[in-house]
Amino acid sequence: MPHPDKYVVNLSESERERLKDISRNGKAPAKKILHARILLLADQTHQEGGWTDQRIGEAMGLHPYSVARIRKRFVTQGEAPALNRKVRTTPPVAPKVDGEVEAQLVAICCSTPPEGRARWTLNLLVDALKARSIVTEISRETVRQTLKKMNYDLGKSNDTASQRKTRPAL
Repeated sequence: MPHPDKYVVNLSESERERLKDISRNGKAPAKKILHARILLLADQTHQEGGWTDQRIGEAMGLHPYSVARIRKRFVTQGEAPALNRKVRTTPPVAPKVDGEVEAQLVAICCSTPPEGRARWTLNLLVDALKARSIVTEISRETVRQTLKKMNYDLGKSNDTASQRKTRPAL
């Protein structure tokens, strides 16, 4: 079990009030509220605080090591890193569709559909992207989401993709 006095949480009055506001209003993410409550219970400067990691863990339904990590993050890095999740610099999986693939997709959509077809379908677009070696693997759903993001509608026109009309703001 972590040593209880290794990272001592001493909150100033303003920090304590800010953490109380976060834990009371309920508008923050659940993890942020949980971390604020943990820091309030771990605070050595207040009579209600000063709980051990074990006691906080039992009260909050967490492992004492989780409490110790939050306490350590607060002491070493400050309030914001202790309350908020770490922001990733890059996503865990690189996107399959970038600007170049989007441009190729639009070019395919605007070209004539295959023989015997009146318009492009999502499955035909997937096959065309793979056949032209633009991508090695891509799902129908990825193509659909990309077209939706670009505001293209395959069903509007007989032989080309057209932009969807947007309603004017009222």
